[in-house]
Amino acid sequence: MKLDVIKLDGGKAGSVDLDEALFGLEPRADILHRVVRWQRNNAQAGTHKVKTRSEVKYSTKKIYRQKGTGGARHGARSAPIFRGGGVYKGPVVRSHGHDLPKKVRALGLKHALSAKAKAGELVVIDEAAGAMKTAALAKQVSALGWKRALIIDGASVNEDFAQAARNIEGLDVLPSMGANVYDILKRDTLVITKAGVEALEARLK
Repeated sequence: MKLDVIKLDGGKAGSVDLDEALFGLEPRADILHRVVRWQRNNAQAGTHKVKTRSEVKYSTKKIYRQKGTGGARHGARSAPIFRGGGVYKGPVVRSHGHDLPKKVRALGLKHALSAKAKAGELVVIDEAAGAMKTAALAKQVSALGWKRALIIDGASVNEDFAQAARNIEGLDVLPSMGANVYDILKRDTLVITKAGVEALEARLK
């Protein structure tokens, strides 16, 4: 697959051959769903917690005698049926994460890249580097029509460029190792540098 390469100022910078095994697959929603679900579950904090009957601060004395009151039989006031008592089977601190085979994760990333390429939402630029002001970069991004874009660079991100992009709403920059299915799919435009393309092809071979 051949795609034109552009510069940040909109000028042409040749073309690049994209690996069909990464950018030419027929996107599968089931694979993408599995990987996104795995990502979001691993990101969930799981710090929610309620007190059980044994943890609430109440006397364990029997609240009234067993027989002769005309009421139901009760023990401690900490029982779940009483206001202020413990919660029955409530949430506890736990991990929501689950395992997913590495092959499925890699396949999910390939399908995410292919989905963007098929939708015409993939852009390749020559480089994301150079010291510039945020206002100047924002003007270039606006001229290119990128409203919600993710830029994937090579092994590392140029610090000056990352600093200029940091305060632009809807623009994120990641190194190739940080490329993931969820961030790719939630952006309208996927922008990859030539170094990023080489790094992704090396990572996913």
